[in-house]
Amino acid sequence: MDFVQLVVSGLANGCVYGLIALGFVLIYKATEAVNFAQGDFMMIGAFVCVGLTNAEYMGLSFWLAIPLAMLIMAALGYAFDWGVLRHMSGQSQTSIVILTIALGFILRFAAGTIWSHEPVSLETPFAGQDLRFNGIVLGIDEIAIIVVTVVLTALLFLFFSRTKLGVAMQAASQNQLAAYYMGIPVKRIQSMVWALSGAVAAVAGILFASKGAIDPSAGLLGIKAFAAAAIGGFGSLPGALIGGLIIGLVEPFSSRYGPPGVSQIAPYAILLLVLIFRPGGLFSQSQKKKV
Repeated sequence: MDFVQLVVSGLANGCVYGLIALGFVLIYKATEAVNFAQGDFMMIGAFVCVGLTNAEYMGLSFWLAIPLAMLIMAALGYAFDWGVLRHMSGQSQTSIVILTIALGFILRFAAGTIWSHEPVSLETPFAGQDLRFNGIVLGIDEIAIIVVTVVLTALLFLFFSRTKLGVAMQAASQNQLAAYYMGIPVKRIQSMVWALSGAVAAVAGILFASKGAIDPSAGLLGIKAFAAAAIGGFGSLPGALIGGLIIGLVEPFSSRYGPPGVSQIAPYAILLLVLIFRPGGLFSQSQKKKV
């Protein structure tokens, strides 16, 4: 019984890590930049949903707040690329990384100023509800996280494989110059990728906050999500999700059966092993760009 509950809990946490890692990979594939503020996008998305739903703020329906939070975070991602990153064209990737780290600090400060630095609860229809059978108690919130992640992953797969915009995003990520000569508006596509990444981060934040409280320091989960993306391979969308699931499963089992404190370092120990034996990640796509 404990084993099943640990698996479900680990999968739920891993899905959140995987969705944040998915944002890392989306932006990396489109721009070859690493957004170290992705975890903070997740945190802001959760706080936006809190502001839309909680009675002391706007008091909207939870189901209405979800798409609104996704739209707001998509707009934030698009605006950041359009208003800031486009003006850094030609700068080194190191400069962009430092910029996203600074953005993370700004977002955490803004969240603390607006919503306070104390944990804030997200009011959801399934808060505190359990599913019980054969002595096993599973939280509805954890099951919802797993189901939503599976559905969202399927929708993203269909988007990238069946829609013109998704194909254009893939083309721009493979060869920006060739995509430009084929008539694809590369800069606009990159902004749309940032918007998509912001929307996915909002979903991850809402799912994370549905399990309990959210506070500005939750943005630091982006560090574990970065490890998940590196474990799976930065060029692989499925790899990002699987890397998140690996970390999510390792944490509860190492905490339950390992020595004290090992759960905190276990994800990074796995990352170290992967980087040593398979530097590109478990699902690295070793392909060369055509010129």
